[in-house]
Amino acid sequence: MAQWTLSSPQFSGLADFEPNALFAKLPTPCYVIDEARLKANGECLAGLAQRTGCRILLAQKAFSNYDFYPLLAPFLTGTEASGLYEARLGAEEMPGKEVHVFCGAYREDEFQQLLQYADHIVFNSIHQLKQYGQRAKAAGKSLGLRINPQCSTQEGHAIYDPCAPGSRMGVTREVWDREMDSNLLALLDGLHFHTLCEQNSDDLETTLKAVADQFGDILSRMQWLNMGGGHHITRPDYDMQTLERCIRFARETWGVTVYLEPGEAVALNAGYLVSRVLDVVENSGVRIAILDASAACHMPDVLEMPYQPPIFQADTDLSQGETYRLAGPTCLAGDVIGDYALPAPLKTGDLVIFGDMAIYTTCKNNTFNGMPLPDIWRLSRDGALTPLTRFGYDDFKHRLGSAR
Repeated sequence: MAQWTLSSPQFSGLADFEPNALFAKLPTPCYVIDEARLKANGECLAGLAQRTGCRILLAQKAFSNYDFYPLLAPFLTGTEASGLYEARLGAEEMPGKEVHVFCGAYREDEFQQLLQYADHIVFNSIHQLKQYGQRAKAAGKSLGLRINPQCSTQEGHAIYDPCAPGSRMGVTREVWDREMDSNLLALLDGLHFHTLCEQNSDDLETTLKAVADQFGDILSRMQWLNMGGGHHITRPDYDMQTLERCIRFARETWGVTVYLEPGEAVALNAGYLVSRVLDVVENSGVRIAILDASAACHMPDVLEMPYQPPIFQADTDLSQGETYRLAGPTCLAGDVIGDYALPAPLKTGDLVIFGDMAIYTTCKNNTFNGMPLPDIWRLSRDGALTPLTRFGYDDFKHRLGSAR
């Protein structure tokens, strides 16, 4: 059971404010990005890099709100991208920093453009290394290959498990031994693995042992090792000592530069989704508050992961207060956020504040049902709120057809 208050990590950035009063005049739904929390996360990551010599990249797939890149840049080595557009965004908005890219499969019609922006390119298969490696090497890029150590440390989230049986992600040792040759191996500067999702460093230690067992002989010939993302480094209970031990082990054993590419850890607990109650209905004894925010449209990981997001002053112990099922306004019957106990009855117009909404929200939201995209606001350290976007009908329409 969980109760979320100002002492909870998800809302600790609001401890100096009265959240309902702070957000009272905001047009809803809207995202609010917390500068102070971002800076604190950045300082934590920079401290890790200073102590261990590792290099830390922002995985833009989790957080790509580039208005905050100048704030984050001093703490990071650069950005990690999943394709051409993210690579370009990182190069343009965090200039002078490294740009790494990994894609499940690169496109011929985009690869030449990609070479303009990325300096490290990681391939997902030996076939694609053969197809594009010489061209990338000739352009002066540092090349890597994603490996799959077939070491699953997740339970219940197969959609996010790159080591699940039959995964398309990375090259197993069996495939390596069958397809790799000396000419292709000579193109490689590093190896990359990514196996974690919102996990602690004990799972990294387990994974690294599997990597050492299966690919240790290869790593001694490499310049760098990218340990991917999914490390919840900035979480209060994260085991930093084990992570640092893993980094030092890799550096001392194989002589490699170690990269980490967290996404969530950079912006963990650094954002809020502010919504309002539109209506309260009842069915079979269940009170249902319909919000102007949608799980399907505005926080899709709630349905994909799935998970129950934190709400300020709410409790998952349904015996503790006024019980409601919170849901979105779309036509999707499953647009349900979860069941919560609130301190007082909900009525139309009440604010509902979700926590940890900087990650996998603004970069994944959509306009299903013609739902407007929520605007994005900046929360400064002094409590000032500044709008960063003005989304409207044109943003919905122009995704679907010609502009005229």
